[in-house]
Amino acid sequence: MTFRCPVDDQRFILANVAGVEDLGVETDIADAVIEGAAALAEGEVAPLNRSGDLQGSRWDNGRVITPNGFKDAYGAFVDGGWMSLSAPVEWGGQGLPSVLSAAVMDSLNGANLAFALCPMLSVGAIEALVSHGSTELQERYLPKIVSGEWPATMNLTEPQAGSDVGALSTRAEPNDDGSWRITGTKIFITYGEHDLAENIIHLVLARTAGAPGGTKGISLFLVPKILPDGSANDLRCVSLEHKAGIHASPTCVMSYGDHGGATGWLVGAETAGMRAMFTMMNNARLNVALQGVGIAEAATQRAVAYALERKQGRRAADVAVIADHPDVRRMLLRMRALTTAARSLTYYAFAQADRGRAGDREAALRADVLTPLAKAWATDIGCEVASLGIQVHGGMGYIEETGAAQLWRDSRIAPIYEGTNGIQAADLVTRKLELDGGAAFDQLVAEIRDTATHPILLALADAVEVAVATYRQASPDDRLAGSVPFLTMCAVLVSGWLLERQAAVVGTGDFMTAKRAAANYFLSVVVAEALGLGAAAEIGAEPLYAFPASVLA
Repeated sequence: MTFRCPVDDQRFILANVAGVEDLGVETDIADAVIEGAAALAEGEVAPLNRSGDLQGSRWDNGRVITPNGFKDAYGAFVDGGWMSLSAPVEWGGQGLPSVLSAAVMDSLNGANLAFALCPMLSVGAIEALVSHGSTELQERYLPKIVSGEWPATMNLTEPQAGSDVGALSTRAEPNDDGSWRITGTKIFITYGEHDLAENIIHLVLARTAGAPGGTKGISLFLVPKILPDGSANDLRCVSLEHKAGIHASPTCVMSYGDHGGATGWLVGAETAGMRAMFTMMNNARLNVALQGVGIAEAATQRAVAYALERKQGRRAADVAVIADHPDVRRMLLRMRALTTAARSLTYYAFAQADRGRAGDREAALRADVLTPLAKAWATDIGCEVASLGIQVHGGMGYIEETGAAQLWRDSRIAPIYEGTNGIQAADLVTRKLELDGGAAFDQLVAEIRDTATHPILLALADAVEVAVATYRQASPDDRLAGSVPFLTMCAVLVSGWLLERQAAVVGTGDFMTAKRAAANYFLSVVVAEALGLGAAAEIGAEPLYAFPASVLA
């Protein structure tokens, strides 16, 4: 099956959900971007998805060799200026809204998630350096990162410091010339080493001498693979992880300072590393949401194509394709509804962030609320839709050659990295519910209540408000115990609201028929399912701690 970028849905959501024209982008420019990205994704990137999965990246004495074709495809990405799309003009970017870059990444993720991981991290690095980097670092590194010539990475995780970033032990000691010596080991570093570019720019969290413990004592450093004088820095890839999916994406164990210390430069103030890193991570979390969207799109296309060809059983005395059977039709409709809903939620979050950067405080706060919803729910949807895709294929879905299994294997990482989905739910109930004194969340629900019309959607709004009232009087553990189902309720509420708005747009043809069918299914079924999560959201911690965990063994 040949992957086709969902340009019609992208164009529609950019216009009717993101409001891209209000962001200063004319329709013909937006069309040119999504059509050009589709040409790159379909022509250069998608053909490498299966071969990249089979070949994988390989480690050779510290070097990492990516699969055949990846270097040329990345060169085409750089030559096309795609990395620079939403970067600041002063650093060589085009200054377009990030929601347009989101559409580009949506297409690349659907075409080949393992490939798209490389440029994804550079987007966040650009934002971190623009916000926190010194003028010297900006001038030296931003033009090359913005062009895509020097891709960037994010180095947080260590063997003993996963979600608990404050437990990291990588050290930084000052040099006389203003640089720092970095020593330590980082794991799970996406594209930490590769052959796509001559230089790689690592953003590394480390602890300086005398810094307080925990996250308050962490600083952020820029550590290039190649130093400004052209010599190699004291860093290396020790090994690659052997993963369930995204085989073509090298997931590296990185060692810094085997020979005295890797040279790096402070980004932002000393001990202010988490603030700078969260600038990068919040961007990355929305981009990971797009991974769920892209995988769901690819899985839906593959399942529909198979179901329209595979003949089994009869309908009205005729041999039928499986798409004509009710349960298969249900799965296909669910896949399409969940995919367009996740795309709508994620694009909406990007557009609110764009408005926030333009000075709209309320939009910036709304983007903060939406980020954990999009990251967690869209990646859960990627897994669900990829699993349904295997089910539609039946036994053949469990056979690697059909490609359905690869999509599920690739999808499964997205709910884990850039903050697990449980951490996103914890962020929602401990921070985002109280953002701006609670007004940021409450105003979102109030706007939905004022403009939505579907009775089940309004009932879900009621249930969310009841849970919020409970949480604001609850202990931290009681909030956390129900946080995951509560996040699902909130994400479905916003997504259903956005789909209801889209279904009301005047239009005819197959696209609008499918859009309205997806919206109707989502509002009637998916929203009703979320409404049933109210009891789980308010269960509290007592049932979870009424026994020792050991009895579950």
